[in-house]
Amino acid sequence: MSDRPAVLIVQPHLGPIAPFLEGSYDVHRLWEGPPVEAEALIEAIVVAGEFPLDPALMDRLPKLRHVACFTAGYDGIDPAWCRARGLEVTHAPGVNHEDVADHAIGLILAAHRKIASGDADVRAGRWTPRSKTITRSLGGLGLGIVGLGAIGAAVARRGEAMRMIPSWWGPRAKDAPWPRAGSLIDLAKASDVLVVACRADESNRGLISAEVMRALGPDGLLVNVSRGQVVDEDALIEALKSGRLGAAALDVFETEPTDAARWADVPNTVLTPHTGGATTQAVQGMLGLLLQNLDAVLNGRPPVTPAP
Repeated sequence: MSDRPAVLIVQPHLGPIAPFLEGSYDVHRLWEGPPVEAEALIEAIVVAGEFPLDPALMDRLPKLRHVACFTAGYDGIDPAWCRARGLEVTHAPGVNHEDVADHAIGLILAAHRKIASGDADVRAGRWTPRSKTITRSLGGLGLGIVGLGAIGAAVARRGEAMRMIPSWWGPRAKDAPWPRAGSLIDLAKASDVLVVACRADESNRGLISAEVMRALGPDGLLVNVSRGQVVDEDALIEALKSGRLGAAALDVFETEPTDAARWADVPNTVLTPHTGGATTQAVQGMLGLLLQNLDAVLNGRPPVTPAP
């Protein structure tokens, strides 16, 4: 029997990090069905934060003491619930917010300046000498940001540099160089582009409701780089089909991977497969923090980046 700590990787898409762990740990993969005897040895699980923890799995791991979240977001994890059971929770903050903000700006450009649809027109032979798509300049557009954390502030800085006029709303006031709207509805009414960049949890599920979409209006663009559940997706699809909302650019969805058929007849959309923070540098940063946190917790030291 090995004297190295045993670690369980939970989601299959995290499988590529296994080789980086195998030098120090006995690594098991949940989707491969680790042997029952391994369950008695596992001291840490590695998870992606957007997926809910399975309490039944946790109950089968008597030596578990560390929930190591590979991502910055940990909305699928309840740190208080874990701490009550003696489990340390860590995550990877501050490594991909600039990349997510870059992606948000890319979505704005692709949707507002019709870059994605223009590409489709050229490829389909719909470009004619008489056709010319005219869009509004970015300059002077109201850029509303829901949630002024690291991602939201990074979006605001970029928007300001591109001559947009940022404002924001969040449930708590904070010092910021941009004005805070009195309410989410007020922010939507004042915005041409509304970027959702807030932290996701059960309290704000469906926060971007049909009412918010109506306030944003038939010329408004909704951009979501937070989590899919923050937006009422059924209401969004209905608003786009009816024309009550102008356009949407989404990197995240209620269910991932999203069903392509769900979007097949939804107009004025730009969709990307949850890649906002997926850069080489960000993944390297997350991996580095994962390794540091595992080493600290499993060797009895305080974690490097505990979840608040």
